[in-house]
Amino acid sequence: MAEIEDLKDFVCRKFSENVGLRPEDLFGQDLSLAEVIARSERIHNSVDLMEAFAKSSNALRKQYGVRVRLPALSLDTSISRVVELFVQECQQGRAA
Repeated sequence: MAEIEDLKDFVCRKFSENVGLRPEDLFGQDLSLAEVIARSERIHNSVDLMEAFAKSSNALRKQYGVRVRLPALSLDTSISRVVELFVQECQQGRAA
């Protein structure tokens, strides 16, 4: 299993690709999910956002062999919190 920082970097990179925002724009300002929707040209609503999470989760599964399922998140959740949740899920998946 990858180190925590490697997982964070991977999730940040994949999520940035999926929403069409540069990592420094997305994570540098620690955007809320509502702000991600507002700034992204690819994401128009919460369904699009869920699809971006699913794509990131699938990439984690392919790269690291870990299944990740996120809980329901409110639109005021910060992107850094989302990354934390991805990493926590990876760590729990490793133990399963």
